[in-house]
Amino acid sequence: METIKIRYLSDKIEKLRYIDGKSDWIDLRAAEKVELKAGEFKLIPLGIAMQLPKGYEAHIVPRSSTFKNFGIIQTNHCGIVDESYCGNNDQWFMPAYALRDTVIEVNDRICQFRIFEHQPVLTFEETDDLGNTDRGGIGSTGKQ
Repeated sequence: METIKIRYLSDKIEKLRYIDGKSDWIDLRAAEKVELKAGEFKLIPLGIAMQLPKGYEAHIVPRSSTFKNFGIIQTNHCGIVDESYCGNNDQWFMPAYALRDTVIEVNDRICQFRIFEHQPVLTFEETDDLGNTDRGGIGSTGKQ
């Protein structure tokens, strides 16, 4: 079990909690009321700063219901926070773009995160033949 030091920068949001057996993604909440008109952008403060374990990074993504409930998309699609972003005031944010007029209230669950180990050091070996059969297409479907 890993331990993460967390500093709450807002007393208006619920404390983070890991719900064992349900999902290993942890919900993050808006730390202030945000009103956006269609086409507007805002960094939505999440009211937390953390010290992740050495060798880990957090991936922050919208919840599956975020677009349906609020009409916003996360502009970087997946935010990455590494363990070097760990100061007392290194607050986490969700960069949001509104596709319709919307209001996000304090404590609304708008995104989620989980931590991953950093990928190992990689080297690349150039070759003229990968030694595999071509699938004939693009992506996982293999069709064009």
